Amino acid sequence: MPLTSDEIDKKLREERNIWLTSVRPGGAPHLVPIWFIAHDGRIYLCTAPDSVKVRNIRKNSRVSLALEDGSAPVILEGTAQVLELDATPAMVIDQFKTKYDWDVRTDKTYTVVVEVTPVRRLNW
Repeated sequence: MPLTSDEIDKKLREERNIWLTSVRPGGAPHLVPIWFIAHDGRIYLCTAPDSVKVRNIRKNSRVSLALEDGSAPVILEGTAQVLELDATPAMVIDQFKTKYDWDVRTDKTYTVVVEVTPVRRLNW
């Protein structure tokens, strides 16, 4: 039975990892697991500015996300944009600290945030 909207939102708040698929310049998918925060209807990821995922998103903003649970899948399709840390909502920074005990403001490697705006939610 499909999850309710509230159940999906709960999973997005509580799950630790999400799979991100971005599109390489040649059209091939690039799939990676990553920590994330769900806030105000969007998904936030913190990563290195020179990562493959960031390079891909800068050329093609279309992405897909999937939680790890294959028994009750949650898949999001949407568009992504790369934000500098100082343009990231303070609540998102605080949520990374709470969820992962990680202050992204002091990290020297993962210095950009990817904001994903879902346009489609799938589950079954």
